[in-house]
Formats: sequence, C-alpha cells, structure tokens
Amino acid sequence: MRRFEGRVAVVTGAAQGLGKAVGMRLGAEGAIVVAVDINAAGAVATAKAIGSSSFAVACDIGDEASVGKLFETVAAKGKLDVLVNVAAIVPFVKWDELTIAEWRRVMRVNLDGLFLMCRAGSDMMRKGGYGRIVNFCSNSIFAGTPNMAHYVASKGGVLTFTRALATELGPYKITANCVCPGLIDTEGVQTTPHKDAFGFVEMLQAIKGHGVPADVVPAVAFLASEEAHWITGQALNVDAGMVRW
Repeated sequence: MRRFEGRVAVVTGAAQGLGKAVGMRLGAEGAIVVAVDINAAGAVATAKAIGSSSFAVACDIGDEASVGKLFETVAAKGKLDVLVNVAAIVPFVKWDELTIAEWRRVMRVNLDGLFLMCRAGSDMMRKGGYGRIVNFCSNSIFAGTPNMAHYVASKGGVLTFTRALATELGPYKITANCVCPGLIDTEGVQTTPHKDAFGFVEMLQAIKGHGVPADVVPAVAFLASEEAHWITGQALNVDAGMVRW
C-alpha cells in the first residue's frame, strides 16, 4: 500500500524503538518523514534508512524554542499532513523515591512536549486543510503500573488531552487519536527493569507473546491514514488484550 504518497509526516522519538518503526512504516507507504529526536545522530540514521526525501531534525520537544525551529524547518519544506508523537520518558522510580524534580522531568517531555508539538503541528495542518494526529499513550493508565506514578499520570494526560484536542480540531477535519501499547520490547525498555516484566505481562494477555514495535505500527498507520477520517478522540489499546475495556 502507498497510503501516504505525497504526505509529509513528522514523527518524534524517531531515533529508535517505536518511533523509528513508525517512521519506517510511513516511509514505506510513501510518506516524506521528518525524523525528530533529541538524539541527532539516531534521527539522521533513521531518515537515511527511510530514504527518498525524508530528513532528520534534532529537537528537544520540551523546549518551546526548539519546537519552533523544528516547525520552521518543516514549513520551509512545504506542508504537514501527519503528526505522530512517540517521544516520551519511560522511568522506573519507586514511589518513596519520587521527587518533584523527577516528576517535572517526565512531565516536561511527556505532556509539555506533547502540547508544544500539537500546538505548532495543528496550526500548520489548519493552514493546509488536512491533518492526522496520533499520540502515544500507554495501557499502564488502565493497569496502574507500579514504580511509574509520574509516567502513568503523564500518559493519563495524553489520553484526556487527545480527547480535548479532537474536539478543538474537528471543525477543521483534523483528527486526533491515541494508541495505548502494552509492554513492547525496544532498545529503551531493555535498559530498564521493565525488561524483566515480560513474563508477568504475558500471563495477563489474551494473545500470548512478547510485543515488538511491528505489532503496534499497523494501528498507528491506519489512524494516520485518510481511511480513518471518521475516527477521532479515541484511544486504541494495542496490547494483545492485556487490558479489555
């Protein structure tokens, strides 16, 4: 399929893991992908792997000036059709060790960054008369996963913000949805204690196995496509049926 032929897609967190997998999928379906990450070298590597006219932009999404420069670059190239917000901090901090500094560190990226990206991105989309926004939430907001109170809180904010965003952007025919993955085997997860949780999570899943990025990207690609024009303000669990609601 070439559902994104002629479309421009900005994907954050594109240096590795889910962000890279999303960028590769959209690119394979014809999109010009703007690979965005604070890891400049990783973003460049992803853009090169996608090929064609895709390119990378280094950006700290929690910094307003950095996000402003990102969208100046995108605007100079033409338009914006798709925005996929994958970038997030996924911590592992016990409740008794959680400080306000750590809380703010996570919120700065997971919520402030999401707002800044959607604010600038939706403004561009309204000018172009078309838009698909897909935000990454997490099934942890339904499970109340331990040792992640600030992360769970931030992802709960992603869900409710996405619903509000859909209301704001609906009159412009711009959709806003989110996907809620379960535990996914990525480079980032393998550097944290979450890597030891796959066995427990699998016991809770309706479909057995360990989730990988390729299990999540088809749902993202659908919500980012023209086919999903009648779907907005929704949260789609992509977690092998771990959470059923």
